[in-house]
Amino acid sequence: MVSANTRRIVIEPVTRVEGHGKVTILLDEQNRVEQARLHIVEFRGFERFIQGRPFWELPVLVQRLCGICPVSHHLCAAKAVDGIIGVDRLTPTGEKMRRLMHYGQMFQSHALHFFHLSSPDLLFGFDAPVAQRNVIGVIAEHPDLAVQGVMMRKFGQEVIKATAGKKVHGTGAIPGGINKNLSLEERDTLLAEIEQMLEWSRKAVAVARDYTLRNLETVSGFAAFDSNHVSLVRADGAMDLYHGGLRAIDAQGNRIVDHVSPLDYLSVIGEEVRPWSYMKFPFLRQLGPETGWYRVGPLARVNACDFIDTPEAEASRREFMGVTNGRPNNLTMAYHWARMIELQHACEKMQELLHDPDLQGDDLIAPKGERRGEYVAMIEAPRGLLTHHYQVDENDQVTMANLIVSTTCNNEPMNRAVQAIAEQHLSGKPEITEGMLNHIEVGIRAYDPCLSCATHALGQMPLTVKLVAADGSVLDERTK
Repeated sequence: MVSANTRRIVIEPVTRVEGHGKVTILLDEQNRVEQARLHIVEFRGFERFIQGRPFWELPVLVQRLCGICPVSHHLCAAKAVDGIIGVDRLTPTGEKMRRLMHYGQMFQSHALHFFHLSSPDLLFGFDAPVAQRNVIGVIAEHPDLAVQGVMMRKFGQEVIKATAGKKVHGTGAIPGGINKNLSLEERDTLLAEIEQMLEWSRKAVAVARDYTLRNLETVSGFAAFDSNHVSLVRADGAMDLYHGGLRAIDAQGNRIVDHVSPLDYLSVIGEEVRPWSYMKFPFLRQLGPETGWYRVGPLARVNACDFIDTPEAEASRREFMGVTNGRPNNLTMAYHWARMIELQHACEKMQELLHDPDLQGDDLIAPKGERRGEYVAMIEAPRGLLTHHYQVDENDQVTMANLIVSTTCNNEPMNRAVQAIAEQHLSGKPEITEGMLNHIEVGIRAYDPCLSCATHALGQMPLTVKLVAADGSVLDERTK
């Protein structure tokens, strides 16, 4: 029960993340933390307003969810539309062009988050002055890293442009395939830079690894908790960021489900709605909402896969898993190291694909098969598992859409991180400083949330009014 003397602290907005959110912290008379929550403060309702639209528009429409994640939504929707028109296998050129686009998105998004948004905390410390703890501070004191981050993101965006037509909100993926191949000129331009990107990827892994190992005692006690992990894996257990079956493991590495088709996701994943957030709370049905919540994204993917099919990233993965003797790593701050391993993997995959002559092929679109009225597609977005589920009618109009985005999957773990950090760093302190509050944001930023994508809970946020007596007892309560 919240007493009449409860003090409320609000962090708004949460900074250096995509989208708009806030944190509320409730303190009692002794400044002990009673409650700490991450709130999503807007509702956008994409699932609703795309209803009635022709299904072939989906790959273009859903990109407007976000300017950071457009490629992920573009490709996931395209995979769903493929299924609706009965295309179960793309042409080699079609699939490889989409994969190249996807790896370009992974590469640029991970570079953006690590170098621009998270590195100030890692380089200068969580309590560093606000004026220093930003990308300008990184440029001033670590210019080489800043340049690398900018140039790596630029390269990823050039890959997206070459495959999707534009850096943001492209149109490359169409029903059944792709609308262009990769010209020799485009290929050679990208190949001229790929070795430099690989070298910078190695350095990025080293920065994240060295930070984690050098501060292992600190990060081991910072919002670290056991959790389940969910990701896609290839049929042979390899990491596959574009396609695969669902695998869920527990905190010890035991498999809860394995190689489940995305078409059967409703048998595995449920969603809970809570009255204080516009973001849903997914969980594994087998375990229920209390214990079935899970993490997604780089940490989950590195933990859940059996191996990575590119040599340098696999070597990095083995070193990463060696810290925990092969068992899942449940440290929130280990997200950064895992993210850079994925950046390295994406770079190796781009190099591999750029040497593949199929990218210059002319067979761009696969023939249509039997029309379906419903389909589910999944892809691994930079921030984690992304699900697009659509139903269409006989007039080709969308009648139902369900989008479970990465940040939504990480909702419960992020809230647990917020609560844990608040209790550790704020509870009982005579004075709450900006640096203390930044600790909470550091925990959120580790997940690289995209709050714009996550605002999809349906219904109306209730308005609750309480009349509280001086002793904290509730005299009356009305909810509308």
